[in-house]
Amino acid sequence: MEKFTTFQSRAIPLDIENIDTDQIIPARFLKATDKQGFGDNVFRDWRYSKNGDLNEDFVLNDTTYIGSILVAGDNFGCGSSREHAAWALAGYGFRVIVSSFFADIFKGNALNNGLLPIQVSPAFLKALFTQLKANPETIISVDLEAQTIAIKDSNLIESFDIDPYKKTCLLNGYDDIDYLLSKKDEILAFEAKSQHIAIEH
Repeated sequence: MEKFTTFQSRAIPLDIENIDTDQIIPARFLKATDKQGFGDNVFRDWRYSKNGDLNEDFVLNDTTYIGSILVAGDNFGCGSSREHAAWALAGYGFRVIVSSFFADIFKGNALNNGLLPIQVSPAFLKALFTQLKANPETIISVDLEAQTIAIKDSNLIESFDIDPYKKTCLLNGYDDIDYLLSKKDEILAFEAKSQHIAIEH
């Protein structure tokens, strides 16, 4: 995975609560078993009408807003546990999802796929929506090491929590296997020490 340390981007505001994984990636697109192409169908039923026409009222189709950060309403990623939702968001180009609450399974799936879910307070989320609607060119800054998110050139900043192991993986661009390989020398040293102790006894 790509390393994640600090990140700045414009953002797309999706001010809708309780967005579930079926809305993120509809079930009919779950037939594939690899991650390729899922980004093309993220929010498919909101981005397009039933006859395939582009829904110009949907924010992802509004060229006023661009960026690799999605700012979404409360309770994002609820519903089924499909990992494809994280695949679709990452495949579309998002690196960060901001909400005031995430479903636990979605949060885990996102982190496993290099997508950073940042849970903020309802007040900070409201401030983000207000700022983005007033100025679509607003830049949001994320510092994973410091665990902060801020609106650039303002005094609006907030800390966020992240599992220490997942933080290490993101900072280094590791998946679970990469992390184990990074500990190979320590594992071999421990194994050798254990064998030596066993022989002595």
